[in-house]
Amino acid sequence: MNIVEIQVSEELKSERIDKVLSTSNDEWSRSQVQIWIKDGLVKVNDKIIKTNYKCHVNDNIVVTIPDPEPLDVVPEQMDLDIYYEDQDVLVVNKPKGMVVHPAPGHLNGTLVNGLMAHCKDLSGINGVLRPGIVHRIDKDTSGLLMVAKNDMAHESLVQQLVDKTVTRRYKAIVHGTIQHDHGTINAPIGRDKVDRQSMTVTNVSSKEAVTHFHVLERFENFTFVECQLETGRTHQIRVHMKYIGYPLAGDPKYGPKKTLPLNGQALHAGILGFEHPRTKKYMEFEAPLPKEFEQVLQDIKNNR
Repeated sequence: MNIVEIQVSEELKSERIDKVLSTSNDEWSRSQVQIWIKDGLVKVNDKIIKTNYKCHVNDNIVVTIPDPEPLDVVPEQMDLDIYYEDQDVLVVNKPKGMVVHPAPGHLNGTLVNGLMAHCKDLSGINGVLRPGIVHRIDKDTSGLLMVAKNDMAHESLVQQLVDKTVTRRYKAIVHGTIQHDHGTINAPIGRDKVDRQSMTVTNVSSKEAVTHFHVLERFENFTFVECQLETGRTHQIRVHMKYIGYPLAGDPKYGPKKTLPLNGQALHAGILGFEHPRTKKYMEFEAPLPKEFEQVLQDIKNNR
């Protein structure tokens, strides 16, 4: 364990203890500090306090930082397609067919296994099975993901997702020919009451979900589109496109059985943009379509 002492200065008086601590160290997120306080690891003038404690000038704060919890996930050497990396964030292009993080019964071969072998410093906010993971894409969706390497970065990136300032643009092939060039789908998504493994548009126990799309190219029986997420619900694009009558090609859960020869939905997270947590500079990355996606698209063009 590591013990840190902090003296409260004049400019920090009357501030909450969790805010004082999170602003005193860039590596300490407010949520992590609150956990330490609830676990009795923070004392003010030798007394255990609550998260809403208001600091006074010359308060002596002692923080006992616990040793990192050992991870149950085994690091695995992988040939990861890293687009960007520094001390705070990492951007990786996930291949189709790879699960993002371990789950009970599926602890190996995930992106997290590979990330743990690539770098030892990943944020711990999401627990031992999802270190560093800020957002996810489905197993059979390829494309760009941002990963947090410390809690400060994690908290910043999550807040940007909440504030809807992260750019997330996907390329997709859908069944049917969409006649209008642009559209916005604003329909809440929740768990399907009949099939609990699926999501659906519903007003029952649902959350706001907004997807913008525009047509890139039309074919006789398919449309190539770009979708931009305003929110990030589970299976959002897949559910929304099915809802308006244009399900994703190859989608085994939400699409028709007769579809294109794909192993999973034709969906690629091609563009990702966000504000760097430390420098505050906007950064944007673009990953090309995977070869399988490109080949299917070319076959459609040849058979139009």
